[in-house]
Amino acid sequence: MTRIDAKFADLNAKGKKAFVAYVMAGDPDYETSLEVVKGLPGAGVDIIELGLPFTDPMADGPTIQLAGQRALDGGMTLQKTLDLATEFRKQDDTTPIVLMGYYNPIYNRGVETFLADAKAAGIDGLIVVDLPPEEDEELCIPAQAAGLNFIRLATPTTDDRRLPKVLQNTSGFVYYVSVTGITGAAEAQAGEVGPEVARIKAKTDLPIIVGFGINTPDRAEAIASVADGAVVGSAIVGQIGAGKPVSEVLSFVKSLADGAHRA
Repeated sequence: MTRIDAKFADLNAKGKKAFVAYVMAGDPDYETSLEVVKGLPGAGVDIIELGLPFTDPMADGPTIQLAGQRALDGGMTLQKTLDLATEFRKQDDTTPIVLMGYYNPIYNRGVETFLADAKAAGIDGLIVVDLPPEEDEELCIPAQAAGLNFIRLATPTTDDRRLPKVLQNTSGFVYYVSVTGITGAAEAQAGEVGPEVARIKAKTDLPIIVGFGINTPDRAEAIASVADGAVVGSAIVGQIGAGKPVSEVLSFVKSLADGAHRA
């Protein structure tokens, strides 16, 4: 059982929904980013999604693209991202960390080396946006063998013909993208998301977590009420990008977490 599996088992036993927070590793700099990540569990975050900075993202809107650029400009690398996770693990051995990014930096490091290093750093799962199920032999299956969950995205365009393929080797949870488009581009609507979550749930026992377009406590509550939890990324990253003090960022995160936990 991974930390992700254990977290959902615990939440389920308590009748609670999950709140997942995304932050870009190294944004705006390593030290500030580490301070934010260390504060997330205390702000009510159940699972941390740690963005891996990359020069050519394809699912990220302007807010997260700019965060990635700031991190890269500050010298953030894959190794420093793993270092950040290692540092976090010195104080917290239970909160799951999902590394979210693109395949190029992983490929460049070498899959076998990367998986060993990620496991050693305390990473629990991977979301690799640009590797479709057809490429499962590349990273997904080796990751599962190494004890890491491989989390797949399902979208409004994932029809019933495609869905079984998407779910085939997925573990940990399914990340349902609530809108067609990039992060931060539109607002998620519970009335539209609910039936889609139900459709996916009919095909899998995995928890369904919904992300994209969630930017307020009320919206986090509404979306979590029709799923197993909610992810917020751009709204949090926007606070960091605006130069807000870490205490204010974490206070905002807590308001979102409280919203999701009311569901």
